[in-house]
Amino acid sequence: MTKEMTVVASRRYGTLSPLRYPGGKASLAGFFADIIEHIGIRGARYVEPYAGGAGAGIALLRQGLVDHLVINDIDPAVYAFWTSAVHDNRRFIRLVDKTPLTIEEWRRQRAIYQAGDTSDLLRLGLAFFYLNRTNRSGILNAGVIGGQAQKGKYLIDARFNRATLTERLTALGDLADQITVSDLDGRSVIQTYADDPSTFMYIDPPYVHAGSQLYLNAFDGRDHQALAAVVTAVSKAHWLVTYDTAPLIERTYKGQFQCKLAISYSARHPGKAEELLIGSPAVATAIKEQMKRRKQGPAAAGAAATG
Repeated sequence: MTKEMTVVASRRYGTLSPLRYPGGKASLAGFFADIIEHIGIRGARYVEPYAGGAGAGIALLRQGLVDHLVINDIDPAVYAFWTSAVHDNRRFIRLVDKTPLTIEEWRRQRAIYQAGDTSDLLRLGLAFFYLNRTNRSGILNAGVIGGQAQKGKYLIDARFNRATLTERLTALGDLADQITVSDLDGRSVIQTYADDPSTFMYIDPPYVHAGSQLYLNAFDGRDHQALAAVVTAVSKAHWLVTYDTAPLIERTYKGQFQCKLAISYSARHPGKAEELLIGSPAVATAIKEQMKRRKQGPAAAGAAATG
């Protein structure tokens, strides 16, 4: 029987990613930090093969808890944003600062995003970012906040606080030497770092039930199985996978440590949500130790915060 746990961490961080992301896992950063500390990884490299908003990774890097962050996403627009925000930081921030927040501009940015022209990554990256911050729930194919008539309590600028976003983007530029951005297939990224014991990989692939509703690069059953074959072949790196709870995934990762993860919020399932967590041997040991401490009571668990 799969064990159940609630995410508990000795520390918690606020939102530090510039992106709003469906199903983002920034709240797990403290949980990951505790696992990395328990394993004893020094000079840790944190890798997200399916990065999306990379919320947890940015928090860990900004807090000095990992030395290097690898952000990978095969989606061209997501890649365009990250490579622009990290490696063309000053120009990107200038564009964010001066681009108007109007319906006319929203339509223009939407057209750029839909065209998907990768010959100008800065332009495409800005369009992706603009829609991420002005669309409902940050979903690219959703409508603009407040509707095109701009009526209601929240309008197009509701999630576009320029000062806050500039601070988050500036931090990325300051840490650019410690960030690698790529647009590869997630499996190839996992294989690249598979033999590195200083690597911690957080693997958050497209989920089974959400499918194409939230992911532009949705997986089918064969994709999930192909990913599992790569993940379970990792020899030295430490890894943790999260999925929606689905019999397909439980069967696919049979023989690996699994537990059901209770989190307080997920854009995939508003409110309380339950997801499946799968971990490498060292990660599994760290999680089991945390479960043990929780059973022993608050004194053993330390100052805990539910993620």
